[in-house]
Amino acid sequence: MSSYDIIVVGGGPAGLTAGLYASRAGMKSLLIERGAFGGQIINARVVENYPGFPNGVAGIELASLMQEQASKHGLQTLFAEVSQLVPGSSHRVVTSEGTIEARAIVIAVGSQYRHLNVPGERQFAGRGVSYCATCDGFFFRDQDVAVVGGGDTALSDALELSHYTRKVHLIHRRDELRAGQVLVQRATSQPNIEFVWNSVVEEVAGDQMVSALKVRDVKTDKLHTLKVSGVFVAVGVVPNSQPFAGILKTDDAGSIIVDQELATSVPGIYAAGDIRQNSPRQIASAVGDGVAATMSALRYLQTRT
Repeated sequence: MSSYDIIVVGGGPAGLTAGLYASRAGMKSLLIERGAFGGQIINARVVENYPGFPNGVAGIELASLMQEQASKHGLQTLFAEVSQLVPGSSHRVVTSEGTIEARAIVIAVGSQYRHLNVPGERQFAGRGVSYCATCDGFFFRDQDVAVVGGGDTALSDALELSHYTRKVHLIHRRDELRAGQVLVQRATSQPNIEFVWNSVVEEVAGDQMVSALKVRDVKTDKLHTLKVSGVFVAVGVVPNSQPFAGILKTDDAGSIIVDQELATSVPGIYAAGDIRQNSPRQIASAVGDGVAATMSALRYLQTRT
């Protein structure tokens, strides 16, 4: 069984930063990622609010730079799915590539997109239903589409789509938006973004591809059909904490509960980024979490030598 000083689970900004700091500290370190390095930031066409890039930077480029820097300092990586965590004097991480031991662990597995859970959503996934405007928006050039949600992600998606689609219907269940004021001002001044207030999607309809949405007004309970070629779902995220359920304390939403040092309920295990409770869910804060969690892990290891 392979053994490490520190294992980082998750390769987004928090995980890559944690791996960088662990490897630079001379620790034998391994980062386990199940998909692509960068997490959700690889879907961002331009990241404008990360310090050091006054003209913005493509999300996939930022992720690549982070991974390159961590690897340069000796961080080892493994592409595998983590299925279980077994705490002990040396913690065990059970993966699709075998079981690995570590004296300390930083969990930075992030979150996944929340679904609407309405008829037709799963049926038309990849055929008009998308959770990434940057990834799939190009396919709907000069067509009518819908975005579901009222937060920062929803408005960012709507603005992204407005550049090349004919019209964007932004469907929100309330009559005011939850997004930041700058995004609200941009979206409300965009002529081809139309707001559908106090409404929820009841069904995604179509034949081979999406052709319409059945939308219900929550105040009048009336249904109407909205003809669109695509729908982009942006109604929040769900923490990827399933492999750690019952092992680490979580809140009702599934986020891992941590203290001020980002320590979880199990000594030697830390959580960073979107997976932890009360995360701001920003790239900059995730990077900071990666630093803080690793520094805490290093202090913990010093007490056990």
